[in-house]
Amino acid sequence: MWKSQTSLYYENAIKYYTEALELNPSNAIYYSNRSLAYLRTECYGYALADATKALEIDKNYIKGYYRRATSNMALGKFKAALKDYETVVRVRPNDKDATMKYQECSKIVKQKAFERAIASDETKKSVVDSLDIENMTIEDDYVGPKLEDGKVTLTFMKEMMDWFQDQKKLHRKCAYQSEKITICGDTHGQYYDLLNIFKLNGLPSETNPYLFNGDFVDRGSFSLEVILTLFGFKLLFPDNFHLLRGNHETDNMNQMYGFEGEVKAKYTAQMFQLFSEVFQWLPLAQCINNKVLIMHGGLFSEDGVTLDDLRKIDRNRQPPDSGPMCDLLWSDPQPQNGRSISKRGVSCQFGPDVTERFLEQNKLDFIVRSHEVKAEGYEVTHSGKCITVFSAPNYCDQMGNKGAYIHLRGSDLKPEFHQFTAVPHPNVKPMAYANTLMQLGMM
Repeated sequence: MWKSQTSLYYENAIKYYTEALELNPSNAIYYSNRSLAYLRTECYGYALADATKALEIDKNYIKGYYRRATSNMALGKFKAALKDYETVVRVRPNDKDATMKYQECSKIVKQKAFERAIASDETKKSVVDSLDIENMTIEDDYVGPKLEDGKVTLTFMKEMMDWFQDQKKLHRKCAYQSEKITICGDTHGQYYDLLNIFKLNGLPSETNPYLFNGDFVDRGSFSLEVILTLFGFKLLFPDNFHLLRGNHETDNMNQMYGFEGEVKAKYTAQMFQLFSEVFQWLPLAQCINNKVLIMHGGLFSEDGVTLDDLRKIDRNRQPPDSGPMCDLLWSDPQPQNGRSISKRGVSCQFGPDVTERFLEQNKLDFIVRSHEVKAEGYEVTHSGKCITVFSAPNYCDQMGNKGAYIHLRGSDLKPEFHQFTAVPHPNVKPMAYANTLMQLGMM
């Protein structure tokens, strides 16, 4: 399976440092350097463990604190990160990079504290309650797409997609109102690749249903265009267009990886708050014909979870750090039996025996999930019972992977895989709206 040169470089680094640590398990530098390689491959849980181990060996090893801070930042554990950045800055007061990251992290921690301080014990009011959409005026010089009597139509959707393709902004009044099934994985703000899916596979309709399996936003710098297009089709075809929540339809991820910054740059902070509310209502999983279960992440940290248990989850919230809701958004398959600690630092990794037991208990044939970039755009594991689909080709303009979508047809729902490659997009780099720390790079 082909991988990008960058990815191969860091995977080889992990391999060689692992071999070095087998020979010399008390070398803090080796753990710290492997931690960096894990950071570069987004295995933040492993990176955190290695940085912590380096500090257990040598509590004065400053790079260990730096790596651990970076790992915690990537996991959204800002207070823990701030403590380590403080240590680095205290020892190296002239390190401009460390000082900048310390200041940025401090800003986030203070913002979070302020938000908690002003939060009311009363029932939180929805952003919708503060909107006066009826009295929003569409200016005379606006010549873009308009709703017809306040409703989304197919004509409006086609005009809106063309409008976005030309990098134009929808009027805020419209933005606020806005036999097979095709399953798409992560799109991550890659709007022009989303348009290519519709070109290749046809626009959504009552006879051409779609399911998008989470992670619509973040990283790619056209996330707003992606989500408004997806929400528009959901309004147009509510029974034939389905959206599931991914781990990036959450506040922490949006703050770090760009969606919050993008919405604030293109519209307002109030609109981001509304997106945050809507994301919390997205379903966590969908079962097709009582045979196939679809979720963004994967299966569970414990056996015995049933479909009825999933239906009972209180999903209208930010996800917890553990439990079935967390697992549905975050877990990953592994080739060996059993479960292991997640490379991401959240949820777990589950083996083919876990998949087999879950399917047997719930009388299902297989699961479809997303969440991981795959060189071919999809991957079939666990003897065909666990399928991964990823629909963001050349992920972040650097991975060189294909994208894919799946057709499930007929009574047997046998999967058919369709691959595609990335198309050109305007010269706006991925992560253009991300948190400053992410733009500086994971050091």
